[in-house]
Amino acid sequence: MKNKSKGSYKVSLSNIIEKFHLKNLTPEIDTEKIFVHQTDLNRPALPFAGYFNGFDSKRIQLIGKVEYEYLETHDEAYIIEMATRIFETGVPCLIFCRGLEVAPLFLDLGNRFGVPVLWTEDSTSSFMSEMNRYLKIQLAPRISIHGVLVDVFGEGVLIMGESGIGKSEAALELVKRGHRLVSDDVVEIKKVNDEELIGTAPDITRYFIELRGIGIINVKTLYGVQSVRETQTIDLVIKLEEWDREREYDRLGLEEQYEEILGNKIVCHAIPIRPGRNLAIIVEAAAINYRQKQMGYNAAHELYRRVTSNLSKKPED
Repeated sequence: MKNKSKGSYKVSLSNIIEKFHLKNLTPEIDTEKIFVHQTDLNRPALPFAGYFNGFDSKRIQLIGKVEYEYLETHDEAYIIEMATRIFETGVPCLIFCRGLEVAPLFLDLGNRFGVPVLWTEDSTSSFMSEMNRYLKIQLAPRISIHGVLVDVFGEGVLIMGESGIGKSEAALELVKRGHRLVSDDVVEIKKVNDEELIGTAPDITRYFIELRGIGIINVKTLYGVQSVRETQTIDLVIKLEEWDREREYDRLGLEEQYEEILGNKIVCHAIPIRPGRNLAIIVEAAAINYRQKQMGYNAAHELYRRVTSNLSKKPED
């Protein structure tokens, strides 16, 4: 079952301030009520030069060394004029990087237009990169899926299947074998880019597993902090299915099967369930095999090569 989130995504400026340990130079402004909707950031060198065509007022504005030194070549009247034009557009905030000294006129304009002025000692480029990645995750398209997400040997394995088929039991056995639980029952998935999906647990069910006949257990409490993690990229999907004698199951794996999630294709294996099958060991083997393929070795292709090579040999006289 998949449930897509609707509406635009946003992140509170207060959360950004806390995440990046920013200093708020305009504490009179309530940052809880200011939200960021854009993943991209802007360095307003051109606006400070008077060019506002294409200026996106929804982006966070960063002031680095280039912008700062450019402003120093002008008098205060010019700076006030250009800065006013930026502030009056209602940008989410203005952030001074590299520990640059902030002139009082920026604080006055910030309070006047309700635009927070923030400050950090981080270098502009590295801060911009980290902030951009953070916003891409926070504002990414997302979906909720019924399943279990486990970190197995560093690979994110999403286990799917009908209720009661054994997903949670498999996850618990994997935890006992030293792997880490990310989420049970519901997995929230965000699309960071065309290559990367990140899964996490809803806040209310984080670290919990439901075992029929026993109830709810807290994995973090029972097995320690090393048994859980909060987020994980999704690298592999395993679908658990009831055994069907009439169905042909893949026994070689020469061709990959995929599950599409938010437009991204993830390698998928359909695993038939019969009494006596150890799901945890199967999931481990699938994760290791996936990693081996990523490193350039495919056991199915190697077997096929050996068989065809053997068949091509002429029988001895």
